[in-house]
This record gives sequence, structure tokens and C-alpha cells, in this order.
Amino acid sequence: MARESGMPRHVHLNGSVNLDTVEEVFNTCGSILGKRLKRIPDGEPGGRRMWISYQMPVLRVNLALTTPNGNPGMGLQPTNREGAERPRVNPNALELRPGMTAEDVSFPELGYALEAIASYQAFKKARAKGKIAKGTRFQVCLPTPAGVVMPFIQPSAHAAVEPAYEKAMLREVKKICAEIPHKDLAIQWDVCIEMVMFDGRFYPGGWPDPGKGTAERLARISKPIPRGVELGIHLCYGDLDGAHFIQPQDLGKAVDLANIICKAVKRPVNWVSMPVPRERSDDAFFRPLDNLKMQKGTELVLGLVHSEDGVEGTQKRIATAQKYAKDFAIATECGIGRKWKPKEVAPLLRVHAAVTAV
Repeated sequence: MARESGMPRHVHLNGSVNLDTVEEVFNTCGSILGKRLKRIPDGEPGGRRMWISYQMPVLRVNLALTTPNGNPGMGLQPTNREGAERPRVNPNALELRPGMTAEDVSFPELGYALEAIASYQAFKKARAKGKIAKGTRFQVCLPTPAGVVMPFIQPSAHAAVEPAYEKAMLREVKKICAEIPHKDLAIQWDVCIEMVMFDGRFYPGGWPDPGKGTAERLARISKPIPRGVELGIHLCYGDLDGAHFIQPQDLGKAVDLANIICKAVKRPVNWVSMPVPRERSDDAFFRPLDNLKMQKGTELVLGLVHSEDGVEGTQKRIATAQKYAKDFAIATECGIGRKWKPKEVAPLLRVHAAVTAV
């Protein structure tokens, strides 16, 4: 239940933070948010700031894959964010090279484990200096394998490429869990392509049953994560150029998908994050939370913090949300890596601090 003050207790960071170094992320976020953070990511600097585009070189150099005109690009071309015209599959998306089969597709290291292990050393130093509160976990955010494959690979090759890429991603997870103490570690799956596919208004084609397809995959890739490691799900409507692919009509689709996922995943899901557009402080948007049926102990995170209307607007969204969910953490809709300039990060974090109680 929420504290008597009526203020949420915790802040969640969904991944990217637009500061120059991991040390700056740990020092800035830790000093402003302190014990409000259960977990802290490294801010995903460099190529990871562009989310799945970080994996484009890995896909491009794979000898089993090619592109029709030698100029690979995003697998989706969003033509209208409000869904009047659906996106089309980019003809530059990669496909199997002629003569290649699924048996020929394999992937080397993807880079996530190397980055996580290095950032954990910075995390330990920051914690030892008191920059990060004791008990805060180091959070590693990973795209789902399907979330990488579906935009960058031609639909005809998905079935051949996804199993190989999933195998490589699970090697990354295994290495992360082997090198970072479980009591210090939290892993978040970023569920974006699947979320907009499940919504049904944006993604062309996709799986016949997006809910079932998403749940089966998340159950499979979450099973190897040891129970001592926290696990979270970030449901996302995209962050292309700082905006969703399409705005959620309400929280209904996110609630439904969260319910399906939490039922399918046979290990504790510690949190589920859902986005809240700035314009939505109305009851109709939050009312679907009445139907939320997550696992016992799963924390709800609502991405309702926006810099445009600051503390006042955030408090208004919190007040409406609390009619339907009495206990939740707060966040921004997605990461803090593209829309905000570095000088805007600390003021945004202070909005989080102002509307939460330690």
C-alpha cells in the first residue's frame, strides 16, 4: 500500500540516461534519488544509447545474412505514428544469403555481457564511496531476441535467425549472471516490438497470437535467470526520435499483456513497467489497472513523469492512478537517453524525487 503521505515510494529508471559516462550516471542518479532507487542502470552510453541499433553491426557482418541492395536499415519504416497508415517492412532488412539455411546462422558475443561486467566495477566503486545507497541493485537492460530480429530481418528469415540470436543472448545472460553477484543484480527485458504488435494498431503482420507468442518467448528466456537475480519487464510503445510509435489508447493492452506474461513466466517477476503519456491524467486511461493480475510481489511501475509539466503534472497523473493502483513506483515512459539533453537530466530526476517519499 502507498504511504500515508500519498506519495509513491520508489523511482525506477528504464535504462538509458543521457550522461557521458557510467560514473556520471551512478553519481548523479544516486545522489539525487538515493534510497528511492531499488535498482540503477549504467545509462547505456555509446552505441547502446540507440537501443537495438547497437546490434546492427552484429547482424550486418554475419556471413549467413545479406541485404538486397547492400544498404541495411531499420526493418520498420513508421509512416504515421497514429496508425492511419501502417509501417511497411523495409526492403533493406537483412535476409538469408542464397544457399544458407537456419543451420548456417550463428552469432558471436553480442557485447551486452562485456558492457555489464565493466559497468558493474564502476557500480561497486560508486557504492563504496556512498554515491549509491546500500541495497541498490545494478540493473542490466536487454532487448528481447524477437525485439531485435523482427525489425532488422526480413519476415521470411525470422524463423531461421531468431533461435540463433536467442541462443547468443542467453549466453550473454549466463555470463552476466556468472560474473555479477546475484544479490547485486537485476535484469530487465525491454518488450517493445511485442507490445506494439499486441496493441494491434501499428505493427504489420507479426505472430498469429501476439500475446501467446510474447509470453512463450519471455518464459523461455527468463527461465535461465537465477531466482536470486531480480527480473523486470519494461512494456514500451517505442522511443523513435523521443516519441512512441503510437500512443496507447489506455493501459488496457499493457495490463492484458502483463497478465499473460506474469502467468507464463515460471519464476518471480519483480516489476513491470508501463508508459503513461503526458496528456493522460484521466480516469479512462488508468481504469484498466482494475484488471491487473500480476504475480504476488510484482511491483507496478508507471512511466508518468514528464519534464514538460514537471511536479504539478506528475502529481496529477499520480493522483488519478492511485484510484486504481494504491502502490506503484514511478518512471519516465521510456529511458532518459534521447529526448533530454545532458543538462536536463538532473532537473528531471529532481521531479522524480519531489513526488516520492523515501
